[in-house]
Amino acid sequence: MDNYQIAKRAQIGVIIPSTNTGVEYDLQKFGLDGVTWHPSRFWIELRNWADEVDSTGESADTVFERFLEIMRGEIPQSLRYVMSAKVNHIMLGMSAETFWGGVEGSIQFEQGIREHIGDLGLTTGAEATKQAIDVFGAKTVSVITPYPPVGDVNVRQYYEELGYEVKAVKGLNRPSATAIAETPIQDVIDAVKEVDGDDVDIIIQAGTNLSTVDLFPTLEHYLEKPLVPINVATVWHALRACGVNDKITGKGRLLEEF
Repeated sequence: MDNYQIAKRAQIGVIIPSTNTGVEYDLQKFGLDGVTWHPSRFWIELRNWADEVDSTGESADTVFERFLEIMRGEIPQSLRYVMSAKVNHIMLGMSAETFWGGVEGSIQFEQGIREHIGDLGLTTGAEATKQAIDVFGAKTVSVITPYPPVGDVNVRQYYEELGYEVKAVKGLNRPSATAIAETPIQDVIDAVKEVDGDDVDIIIQAGTNLSTVDLFPTLEHYLEKPLVPINVATVWHALRACGVNDKITGKGRLLEEF
């Protein structure tokens, strides 16, 4: 008799900030036989950006960049923990850092992760959304994010350097890491309306703590175009990289069609 194995198809380690509740909420929607998800948190020290702005007098952009710099130092410990579970793929459940500095910055960030995981399969938000845009054959892109303006600048830079025409980037400028998960649904809908247009082929949602998996599949039918949450893009990318090609209904066109 073969040894019993619960993760016969994929055992995926997921790196998430300690403040993030959106990624795990979304992952719980994907209970696939033979696939297991293993979140590993890294500590977020600078959690409330609005308070930091008030206490230091720094701009929101400066505080957010400092937040990302602190985060970089915490990620290796999280990788160390989840690698001990002998996972066969790593999925990054944070997104801002994967867009930072445009394409070159994204590549450098991936290289830093690979110093800790070697040749193990890797999924990042930036690369997953890029591949999602490509499978739809989209040329014009709009994006909504929970970031302050400096985050939106880096998102725009990343996609434009890849050669897409970015029609609009709408940042919701949430005041803290946890407040991202508390974004009112109406704010998300309003943001989608603002960035949409007849000349927009696809709408991407960045920010992994902003869950839109329950909302975007319905909006796709209404707007008659693909809307891709970053968490759905990373799930899709990680599954396909592991050879799990199930077509999943109800979670958006990306997983239904590709």
